[in-house]
Amino acid sequence: MTVSARLDDVAWLTASPLREVLAALDSDGEEARIAGGAVRDAWLGLPRGDIDVATTALPEETMRRARAAGWKAVPTGIDHGTVTVVAEGHPFEVTTLRRDVATDGRRAVVAYTRDWAEDVQRRDLTMNGLYLDRAGRIHDLVGGLGDLEAGRARFIGDARERIREDYLRILRFFRFHARFGRGELDREGFAAAVAERAGLATLSRERVRVELLKLLIAPRAAETLRAMAEAGLPGLLLGGAPRVRRFERMVELDGAGDALLRLAALAQVVAEDGERLQQRLRLTNAEAQRLAAIGDARPPLTPATGEAAAKVALYRLGRQAFEDRARLGWVDAAAAPGDAAWAALAALPERWTIPKPPFAASDFIARGVAPGPALGRALRAAEEAWIEAGFPAGTAAEALVDAATR
Repeated sequence: MTVSARLDDVAWLTASPLREVLAALDSDGEEARIAGGAVRDAWLGLPRGDIDVATTALPEETMRRARAAGWKAVPTGIDHGTVTVVAEGHPFEVTTLRRDVATDGRRAVVAYTRDWAEDVQRRDLTMNGLYLDRAGRIHDLVGGLGDLEAGRARFIGDARERIREDYLRILRFFRFHARFGRGELDREGFAAAVAERAGLATLSRERVRVELLKLLIAPRAAETLRAMAEAGLPGLLLGGAPRVRRFERMVELDGAGDALLRLAALAQVVAEDGERLQQRLRLTNAEAQRLAAIGDARPPLTPATGEAAAKVALYRLGRQAFEDRARLGWVDAAAAPGDAAWAALAALPERWTIPKPPFAASDFIARGVAPGPALGRALRAAEEAWIEAGFPAGTAAEALVDAATR
């Protein structure tokens, strides 16, 4: 069926350079429409991300038209019919209509088509199978609008066939349910995901990481993860038993949606868990370092630590690790999200700025300490004494330097 887009969604279609890109590709015997997520989000009134374009034009014709208009055309996925058109500094991924000829669950061999109904059948979920033409009409060939209104993530056609074309669709099914769904998971889709779960092992760890981290911060992540856990799916991804109740408490506490902190709540108890997650998910160096800092939970942080000791922990750990450990401790204590004592501990970095030692190597050298191991020992001794004294400044700090050089 064809449905008119909402009037307040049409204005962005006429803005430059999207207007010119669509005009160039949707003319002279060829059609072009916006496809997928941008259409879905526009219908729901949500902010739009990247805009993908589907076209009947072959990749060579897409590049010819783009270059004739003075734009850059990059064959970023030419084997699958995808060209990135960069117009006025804005990239648009333009893909020729296609159908899958063969697939191994990770990659597909495709053939081009001019049939929109064929093209939509190779997409994953009905809510992602929408097309929007430049006149503002939504072309819905698979019931995607109805599923969006019902809050239902549903595969296009046979669910197991869609999954076998790309096993990452198992995670996408759960992610889109967690983001847009209402009520229970689609039964056919859930059964197919469970039946085909062994295919998750064939996926690249980088692709799994991206989907999983997005899932963890979706609005209905907690209940979706519980359903997945009952089917044994998170363990296949994480290499260990998920701590779903801990994750649920973190979701209650973490309103901002910190994906890595939620991952730690779900799957990390000791430092070795962070190392395993790094390998299983190919985390970035920064992510791995953050998990390592979380995993070394000594000393433990609790409200009973006291303000002075908490400041010492904050100084030694740094703000990020301190906040992470405080929130995980809050969760592990099963304290209420509004618990005043835990809230005060977690908010310490907002109330107290980590100070810098009020002395430097030059202060010791001026007092006759020669550069080398002795200087290093003197600096460390002075810093420890400064921490023990409660981070004093001024003459009190100078006295610590004097004491360290005696």
